[in-house]
Amino acid sequence: MSNAIPLHKGSSISPLLDALVRAEGSAAHPYVHRIVDTPVNAASRALPDLADIAYYLCLLHGRHPGVIDHAAGRSTDNGARAWLVHAADAFAGERAYLTQVTVAVGPAPSTSGQADCETIVSQQRHALDMLAQSDRRGCAMGAAMALALDWRAIRKLLDIAAIRVGMEPAPCSLPHAAETLAVAGAIGGDDGIDRAIQFGARQLLAQHRGLWDLMQARAAVRANG
Repeated sequence: MSNAIPLHKGSSISPLLDALVRAEGSAAHPYVHRIVDTPVNAASRALPDLADIAYYLCLLHGRHPGVIDHAAGRSTDNGARAWLVHAADAFAGERAYLTQVTVAVGPAPSTSGQADCETIVSQQRHALDMLAQSDRRGCAMGAAMALALDWRAIRKLLDIAAIRVGMEPAPCSLPHAAETLAVAGAIGGDDGIDRAIQFGARQLLAQHRGLWDLMQARAAVRANG
């Protein structure tokens, strides 16, 4: 639960952000665990599940401008500028790779409630856009840093999908976790800003968990159909 990692006044935001992503990020979701931990040739690592993941990730993060781009346009923190330029350029490459994988694995499998699912993810995309354009100092940066940190787990899924259809996974040039956490520490330190960073991060991670809940439910519908 999100309340499991409270932010106390005087605490450094960097270890808290790291712990938050580990506890509430994509890598902690059981559906992501199942896909990542299943042997490559196992039936449960079926192409329909991977196609579903790629398609809906593309709906959520495949358009420009995205979370990091919006944050780059809102942030006034000099300590974050170089990181934002690096992260925005790198995520442009991630969008291109996501599109390539989505095309290669084929369309999302027909599943009951398809239109409703697309509406849900479109609403998630809108929520992320609003979050990344927040005027509250630190909020957009929290979302952007959480995305960069959490994307490493998501990237494993895309690489699995790529390998499944014979593609060579592209290198990922997003900032390393240590660099991202160092930036969090550099722009934080004020209790209000730290809380805003944590809020932005938690909201981003909540949208990702919602996506994995949806993917898990869709996979169950297909399995029982």
